[in-house]
Amino acid sequence: TGCPPVVVTARGLPGGTARVRGNVSSQFLSGLLMAAPYAREPLTIRVEGELVSKPYVEITLAVMRSFGVDVPSDEDLQSFAVPQAKYKSQTFAIEPDASAASYWFAAAAITGGTITVTGLDSNSLQGDTRFVDVLRQMGCTISERPQSLTVTGGKLRGIDIDMNTISDTVQTLAVVALFAEGPTRVRGVAHNRHKETDRIGNLAIELRKLGAQVDEHEDGLTIIPAPHSASSHGAYHGASIATYDDHRMAMSLALAGLRIPGVVIENPKCVEKTYPEFFEDLARLLK
Repeated sequence: TGCPPVVVTARGLPGGTARVRGNVSSQFLSGLLMAAPYAREPLTIRVEGELVSKPYVEITLAVMRSFGVDVPSDEDLQSFAVPQAKYKSQTFAIEPDASAASYWFAAAAITGGTITVTGLDSNSLQGDTRFVDVLRQMGCTISERPQSLTVTGGKLRGIDIDMNTISDTVQTLAVVALFAEGPTRVRGVAHNRHKETDRIGNLAIELRKLGAQVDEHEDGLTIIPAPHSASSHGAYHGASIATYDDHRMAMSLALAGLRIPGVVIENPKCVEKTYPEFFEDLARLLK
């Protein structure tokens, strides 16, 4: 189909110089970085074009460093000099998934409630913890303690924001934007069109089903909320939401059902890719 999975047959890596595109996904670069210390010669990796999702590459380098391999890079993460080295076994604490945590932070924003997620704070490796800073700009209150982040919803306002470094939370933000005063413009995420689905075009289609106006751009979208009314859901209405076999489409759009009656998620099992218990946890939240 022109995309992974692929079968690789090899007799080891020779080293030298490798070039990898960075404008669609950082995952290919991360995979190459992790394998490169075992090349027969040192390997220089050069990134062609803009590197998207830089925080994920920073995570890769930090984890490699924890296991004994330090990889020098330039400031813009466009060039890496990977030495020949062997990883050293360690006891390593794995952080909770900050991308998955974004759904619960968004739930607090949408409902005006309070939610605390433990195991994450501003010192976490994952860039998606910065999603709470986006919610702060929109009017939420953020409280931090060591190893916990708390979001309390407030009167939401639309914002204009570049989400290139936290692009996995764009769908989550788009649902929060439905309940804000004024439009929300998301920029810098053209690469989202090449994820599990077109996370710009298809997201726009599903938001429109609920009654929002959405303007699609090459690098993002603008969500213009439906007029608010005395009801909790304003001028929105329920709809059957297609997931395109994309776990993030299912989890983010399900949050709209916290305020809009009649939201139905098609193929909910697609969440098994990263969060099999999502809907069970959502049900517990509503008790």
